[in-house]
Amino acid sequence: MSYTKRSCISGLFLLFLALACEANSGFIGVKDSHFELNGSPFLFNGFNSYWLMHVAADPTERYKVTEVLKDASTAGLSVCRTWAFSDGGDRALQISPGVYDERVFQGLDFVITEAKKYGVRLILSFVNQWNDFGGKAQYVWWARNAGAQISNDDEFYTHPILKKYLKNHIEKVVTRLNSITKVAYKDDPTIMAWELMNEPRDQADYSGKTINAWVQEMAGFVKSLDNKHLLEVGMEGFYGDSIPERKSVNPGYQVGTDFISNHLINEIDFATIHAYTDQWVSGQSDDAQLVWMEKWIRSHWEDARNILKKPLVLAEFGKSSRGQGSRDIFMSSVYRNVYNLAKEGGTMAGSLVWQLMAHGMENYDDGYCIVLGQNPSTTQIISDQAHVMTALAHSFN
Repeated sequence: MSYTKRSCISGLFLLFLALACEANSGFIGVKDSHFELNGSPFLFNGFNSYWLMHVAADPTERYKVTEVLKDASTAGLSVCRTWAFSDGGDRALQISPGVYDERVFQGLDFVITEAKKYGVRLILSFVNQWNDFGGKAQYVWWARNAGAQISNDDEFYTHPILKKYLKNHIEKVVTRLNSITKVAYKDDPTIMAWELMNEPRDQADYSGKTINAWVQEMAGFVKSLDNKHLLEVGMEGFYGDSIPERKSVNPGYQVGTDFISNHLINEIDFATIHAYTDQWVSGQSDDAQLVWMEKWIRSHWEDARNILKKPLVLAEFGKSSRGQGSRDIFMSSVYRNVYNLAKEGGTMAGSLVWQLMAHGMENYDDGYCIVLGQNPSTTQIISDQAHVMTALAHSFN
């Protein structure tokens, strides 16, 4: 082969690599109630791995992060949801208000860098409803320690000091300069979206109005810092007072959110729901739980399509291996529901199973742990869904 031909082929190969890199480098956006990437519809199958930063804070354990992202990518999974918070306690990112452990931040830098390497987009959450990794209770404890008069944890949504603490954290994360890539988080398309809070709930106001005002304020603040990335609330999907008849879809109770009004806020780009039938409707048979699940997903899809006109993501779902029934049958049924609704224009955009772990993480197992490769049948179900969702997105072009 002549030098000229070799140079030509080499040049074409480099061009191909550059184009492939560019195709994977755009920011994910929203158009006409579906996701887009570089002008084409984007559908996905993905997963939760909340623990990535926590584990990556110890460089000797980072191989676990690499293992999960590599195996997920091999299976076709393209979106991962994880925590960008750890408030107080063991390996805290935020040790006290505004005081950060650089070692832990470098763990998150590593997570983002590895996700980019394996073509996995990230949804990063700013704070927790629950006490795990600090949560709103930690923020309240900090504020009380500083002399604030706070009667209960749900003042997290209204007290000026608590809102200021969270805004400071949001700004710290969004404007962070990655120590490995030297790219600011707000400029990195590896991040698909920001999440205001994992599963916000408010026992002081079940109508959803208090959380609505909080979402409006926090969403506006995030967008003032970063208008390149998508933003979502982090909601489970419970209906509130805006459409009273929809409350019958809830699993028998409200939690202070309003799926409709909270997601109609302009700065919120897409809607989310979570679903745990083995916890929420635990007294029902396996078949009844599947029927409930199908109704839960369809109801929210209808509202996302017809009222919100925004994409919908099933951002957490799973079935505990410690309970009754087959996890594989449950997941296959959920994936089938997601795919069938996604065929109707892409508003139902994808799902994120709870949760993937690396080998040797048994002490993290909450019953929902899945190690890809360790459970071949489950791995196949997850991978098959990834591939049919990707093929479906291509068929919309």
